[in-house]
Amino acid sequence: MKLYGIPNCNTVKKARDWLALHNISVEFHDFKKQGVSAADLTAWLAQISHEKLINRAGLTWRGLDEQSKNSVVDDASAIALMQNKTSVIKRPILVKDGTILCVGFDETRYAEFFNQSK
Repeated sequence: MKLYGIPNCNTVKKARDWLALHNISVEFHDFKKQGVSAADLTAWLAQISHEKLINRAGLTWRGLDEQSKNSVVDDASAIALMQNKTSVIKRPILVKDGTILCVGFDETRYAEFFNQSK
């Protein structure tokens, strides 16, 4: 199981803390240091839309010029943006065997998925 994100993101910190508290081991993939492959993004986009994978509420998205925002019209353009600006990806992304388990952190969903009480 792998958790994708950025270490200083508050939502990622919450997810990592929750996983550690419940003794659930995951490999952490740091978007900033390791980037993200087109293959991973393509696999994720086969499971969820780019509208849900790109964090349009985040500072990175809001800091983009209108032309960059308007250029995201399909999976290919979304992949190009997400590889160029990894912090635009909604995080964390919890993946097991290539399947997205959760995008973002929701304590209730994590508890249900891992059969843990809060």
